[in-house]
Amino acid sequence: MTAQKTPQTMKPATAAKKLGVYLEATPVEFRAGAVSREELNALQTDPPEWLRDLRRNGPHPRPVVAAKLGVSIGGLARGGVTEALTTDQIETLKSDNPTWLQRERETQAEVRREAARLNAEKND
Repeated sequence: MTAQKTPQTMKPATAAKKLGVYLEATPVEFRAGAVSREELNALQTDPPEWLRDLRRNGPHPRPVVAAKLGVSIGGLARGGVTEALTTDQIETLKSDNPTWLQRERETQAEVRREAARLNAEKND
């Protein structure tokens, strides 16, 4: 007699993070209960319309906003961006190119250059 395996589940917040979407913007049904590994895989391989729309238009979580702007999450905070942003809001920020965004992009570029330099030294 073999024991039934219970499916692995995760909290909706964890699933939203893995999907790269802002939890509060997901449907109530998604936030209501645990998400199984199989459900998560199904959402990743064949995303429903609500998920495609969230990924396309937002609102996006801070890690996605930071990546789209080319800055760190800390840089977002220093720039005063603490909320999730839509794709349109991100595009507006890019076109306005405020001073804080320019500064944070340069900081991020310096961090990447330094990481590349250290990596090159390590591999020599």
